[in-house]
Amino acid sequence: MDQKQEKAERPCADFPTWRHAAWAQATIWIAAAMLLLATPAMASDGDPIKGEKLFKACKACHQVGANARNGVGPHLDGLFERPAGTLEGFKYSSAMKKLGSEGMVWNEFSLDLYLEKPREYVPGTRMSYRGMPDRQDRTHIIAYLRELSKAEPASEPEAETVTPEMGAVAMQINGDMAYGEYLSSECVTCHQVSGRADGIPSIIGWPKKPFIRALFEYKTNVRNHQVMQNMTVNLGNEEIAALAAYFGSIDPQ
Repeated sequence: MDQKQEKAERPCADFPTWRHAAWAQATIWIAAAMLLLATPAMASDGDPIKGEKLFKACKACHQVGANARNGVGPHLDGLFERPAGTLEGFKYSSAMKKLGSEGMVWNEFSLDLYLEKPREYVPGTRMSYRGMPDRQDRTHIIAYLRELSKAEPASEPEAETVTPEMGAVAMQINGDMAYGEYLSSECVTCHQVSGRADGIPSIIGWPKKPFIRALFEYKTNVRNHQVMQNMTVNLGNEEIAALAAYFGSIDPQ
């Protein structure tokens, strides 16, 4: 074997030792960085107090803690180690139920991925929240959920009472679903009947009270959205109750 052939078969034989060391060190740093990026937001690393402040953005849809109940979103009591899409009494998307049937459970790893980019982790999810990009924020909120979700879930439904709030009269009306379907034609030009939340929040399967409350908040300019204000300004109690009954009756796809 001549000298040129030997070098071709041993391309690193004459590579300086310091370069071997530098390459090895760079490889270690790259591997460490990849491991860090792949590490989930662990509750043990988070601050529940900071997580509680971050959770304020979630309260409009989710309840957590003693006696939490389903609302626009499912309650989060007993969340950890619960199979996805299985909480009784809440209408999940078919995508979420499929993941649960395939064995996905809520833990620190799956919550971290879901909170970062919900629609990428569960394509077809009803949740309209766009995501929490900051890993440390996710760590804090997972720590808070871990602490609060230990509370016992509510077992008995609360008695229906007339509440001193906007929409209280409509909340006491048994809405006509057929009338609600008739009125819904303008709603479904934006909101998908499938329940998907691709850019516009899902309104499929909402409980009656949160649905009515939201429409009255648009109607009275509490929520600042010109299109929704125009849509609700002429709706009365019967119409709003009918829409709530219709959209609440639909199962997400």
